[in-house]
Amino acid sequence: MLSSLVLILTITVGGVAATYLISDDEPLLWRLAAGSVIGQCVFGTLIFALSFLLGFGPAAILLALLFSLTPLSVFSKRETFNSLRHDWSKAKGRLQGTNFSKASAFVYYAFFLILFLFFFDRAMIVKDQGIFTGGSQNLGDLPFHLGIIYSFVDGANFPPLNPSFAGAKFAYPFVPDLVTAAFVKLGIGVREAMLAQNVSWAFALLVILERFVLKLVNDRLAAKLAPPLLFFSGGLGFLWFFFDYAAQGKSFFEFLSNLPKDYTLGDQFRWGDSNVVLRWGNSMIALFLTQRSLLLGMPLTLIVLGGLWNIFNAKSLGRQDANAEFSVFRFPFSIVFVGLIAGLLPLVHLHSLFVLFVVTAFLFFMRPSRWREWLAFGAGVCIVAVPQLIWSITGSATRATEFFQFHFGWDSREMNFLWFWFTNAGLFIPLLLFGIYILFSSPRSRDADEAKEKKRPKKSRPEIGSNSQLSTLNSQLLLFYIPFAFLFVLANVARLAPWEWDNIKVLIYWLVGSSPFVALALAWMWRKSSGLKVAAVACFIILIVSGALDVWRTASGQINYKVFDADAVTIATRIKATTKPDALFLNAPTYNSAVVLSGRRSLMRYPGHLSSHGIDYQQREQDVKQIYRGGPAALGLMEKYGIEYVLVSPEEKNGLAPNEAFFFQFPVVAEVGQYKVYDVRQKRDR
Repeated sequence: MLSSLVLILTITVGGVAATYLISDDEPLLWRLAAGSVIGQCVFGTLIFALSFLLGFGPAAILLALLFSLTPLSVFSKRETFNSLRHDWSKAKGRLQGTNFSKASAFVYYAFFLILFLFFFDRAMIVKDQGIFTGGSQNLGDLPFHLGIIYSFVDGANFPPLNPSFAGAKFAYPFVPDLVTAAFVKLGIGVREAMLAQNVSWAFALLVILERFVLKLVNDRLAAKLAPPLLFFSGGLGFLWFFFDYAAQGKSFFEFLSNLPKDYTLGDQFRWGDSNVVLRWGNSMIALFLTQRSLLLGMPLTLIVLGGLWNIFNAKSLGRQDANAEFSVFRFPFSIVFVGLIAGLLPLVHLHSLFVLFVVTAFLFFMRPSRWREWLAFGAGVCIVAVPQLIWSITGSATRATEFFQFHFGWDSREMNFLWFWFTNAGLFIPLLLFGIYILFSSPRSRDADEAKEKKRPKKSRPEIGSNSQLSTLNSQLLLFYIPFAFLFVLANVARLAPWEWDNIKVLIYWLVGSSPFVALALAWMWRKSSGLKVAAVACFIILIVSGALDVWRTASGQINYKVFDADAVTIATRIKATTKPDALFLNAPTYNSAVVLSGRRSLMRYPGHLSSHGIDYQQREQDVKQIYRGGPAALGLMEKYGIEYVLVSPEEKNGLAPNEAFFFQFPVVAEVGQYKVYDVRQKRDR
């Protein structure tokens, strides 16, 4: 763990320097968070590029690390170095002395850091009995990511091919797992590397989201409320928590320590005579624990969205001449760097790039007069993104036609659309509408912090702006929200992925874009009167309690799902010792084949993953079944696909009934318990 943190901090140094190229008015904590995200994305992309020349190994990794530090050259400019010194002094000043505000801020960040440590510690659990996961939705995703990581570390998978569907270009955004593989290649354990990275990415998301909301609504309380709305997202599932508690005889705390299910995701809920389908799963358990690409891609996207807000709102903020000393063709050069950062997304998280495309298109048409800035941003994106997209698309087995189809209601199934969203999102949408009403009905308050500022010496007060400026900001914020509202509509009228539930990768950005309004509504109620203060607390609890229950269930260690048994771990080690790194295996089409841990390629793995990536696997699945049945047809198919080794294990025996008498004609190169690896090359070579 310590070595992982040292490596992350080293990468972060270069990322922090890069933040001075995109913004000159951010606090040091934000720069550290953004630097961690930018640094690791740049580091992973550099490894990808350099490995084409040097192969994936220590040379490419260390050279990528060196290149990721090149932004440090910005400090050779005196003004930038002075900005760093100023940020450092300001941060030190905030740590000196104690008061309620500083203590509450410390508790706030410490709470989330400890939560992330306990929560992501459950992603991968290594025991003598095998490898487990403590995430209710991570049973299939953990081996998927391990398969990617080990394919780079032990499988000679470069240029990257799909380890789950041999012979196809690997179009999945793999940079987060490539960064993990780089850590492992340098001698760090895979579990330790994943834990350190997940915690650093989640904490960076916390800080960046808080700052993003503060920029939009100029309300510190609202900014503090927004991250819990994301991390503990959920609907009305807590009602069934109380139903379940009332139906059993345990004490409240005993029941809380042994929760029977998740309360934000599932279809085993009843309301009277009808079924209630909860599909708006908590972001932590359904997305951030399972989809590491989103966990790294979202904070990067929020950094870019903050830059887009600056462009869109520059006139209102009086920033049209900002960074003029770096201007090129009358636009700030920093905008190009924001585009370059956005261009990293194709191999980090492609859905996030799609979201940025939609948001940028709307903002461009609403503010065409700033065409130079939009052109600069687009140029920066294209420089980095286009080569990655061309590489990903060329030779890919993914069918693009599978990623759009009209489909109303997202994953509501047979439920009434309005009832579905009320039970799944709870009070979130009503409070969103209320927050928008507050902005429409009157000029936004200058924040309770304004009262504090009046107590400071006049020379040290920041300019907050006139009521007319604040009213203009309200209008700009509402316009800025339009593309996020469009994303919600789009995800509810069309299927944006082969599996309709994957629309949540777009819907989650609707939640992020909406959270400033919801948080602002809660902050407004808190300050309005004693009665509304109680209402604000009640609404906040209702918004987060279902998600908090699910996060607690994972973080408290109540879930222990076995992914690989001890024999699977052992046979994987023997496979690595007895087969070449690029060997092709035949195994059952499951998510947890022992081949995953060896880094070797599989002819085919879990159909659920393949179909969600738009891959047509049906014929290959039939061929896998035919090979395990044995006979002359099996020999022909093994010859056709170039299969070198066949695994027969409990997974194959339970699902395929392999003809073991047929495979006895081939030598066994590795065997542990019920696991056998047959070398099918020698029979064919005779």
